[in-house]
Amino acid sequence: MAEFVVKLADERGRISEQVQAASSAEELKQRFTQLGYFVYSVRPHGFGSGLRKKVKLETFLIFNQQFLTLIRAGLPILGSLDMLAKGQKNTTFAAQLQDVTTRVRTGQSLSEAFTAQGSFPVIYTTTLLAGERSGNLEEVLGRYLAFQRISLTFRKKLQASLIYPALLVFIVIGLFIFLISFVVPRFATLYDQIGTKLPALTLMLLAVGTHAQRYLLYVLPVVAVIAFLLYRWSKTPRGADRIDGIRIGLPVFGKIWIKYQVALFARTLSTLLTGGLPLVPSLETAARSISSGRIAKAVFSSVTSVREGNGLAKSLNGTRVFPELSVEMIEVGESTGALPQMLNSVAEFFEEDVQTALTASLALIEPAILIVMGVVVVVILIALYLPIFSLGQASSVGR
Repeated sequence: MAEFVVKLADERGRISEQVQAASSAEELKQRFTQLGYFVYSVRPHGFGSGLRKKVKLETFLIFNQQFLTLIRAGLPILGSLDMLAKGQKNTTFAAQLQDVTTRVRTGQSLSEAFTAQGSFPVIYTTTLLAGERSGNLEEVLGRYLAFQRISLTFRKKLQASLIYPALLVFIVIGLFIFLISFVVPRFATLYDQIGTKLPALTLMLLAVGTHAQRYLLYVLPVVAVIAFLLYRWSKTPRGADRIDGIRIGLPVFGKIWIKYQVALFARTLSTLLTGGLPLVPSLETAARSISSGRIAKAVFSSVTSVREGNGLAKSLNGTRVFPELSVEMIEVGESTGALPQMLNSVAEFFEEDVQTALTASLALIEPAILIVMGVVVVVILIALYLPIFSLGQASSVGR
């Protein structure tokens, strides 16, 4: 999902600018128009505001933990912000906190001051808004911290489980490049000096090695440029949507990706609802927290159905994106009046399911990578040493 700067006016004529995530500028404009705002302009975030950098999640969580501790100790919000801003080692984050302090001192609310920075998560600023409206900032801030700790722990577990397969792939590619570009050309020189007739497999491998050594310095920059262009294209709305579609369509990992997004959505929505935010704004914020643009679009489409009076489970089921089990669990939560608790159960169930499925898939992939690496090495060695074996047999026959 891309970020846009939207300039709008409310029913009282007050003009403000916000940084919001959306699939497209048109979708963002329609969203605010339906909420009763007059939208002046929507422009991509980053043009003219590229100096705003996102803070690392760990740093941001430490700040919020300290902020919550100071508030609970009875310190005023302004004094707490000023103290934490002066103690920050990250100069960018310190400058942002100083700006937040200045805005709060001039009369802006805490949620408005953080939103104006344009680099903090939407769920965080929405959580602050819910705390301000309910008059219980400490509780909602503590709930947000608990949510982020769980999400961060889960994300680190997933990343740790992917390290070994990624390392194996890197080793396989490195070994293949070394054999083709360094070892094979030396055998080519040796066989040229011997002048013997070579098998077809050896000739093919020597041709590949010779061309690789000759053109490797030209190929690497071209590959780097193509990779950079693909990366830039993936950041555009069209590119991100296309890559997201490919990711969702993968045989095994597509379902794992969907379940991960559903777990993130459910936990975010539960946190916002527990904080006292109404269902529709909570749904919109939860949709913006989803990494998958297509699933986020599906959630936004369900917002219209919820506004018309339909239940959340029925609205999500109509998108045909959410797994059937998640819809059934949400329906039970709605019927029993315990939707936030049931959403937490949905998140826990799918997080565990994702971890189990990913572990099982990687357990199959790792030996497959090792087998491929072994086959490649064996084929290369056979192709290189086959002429030597032939020469040895020919000499023994000649005797």
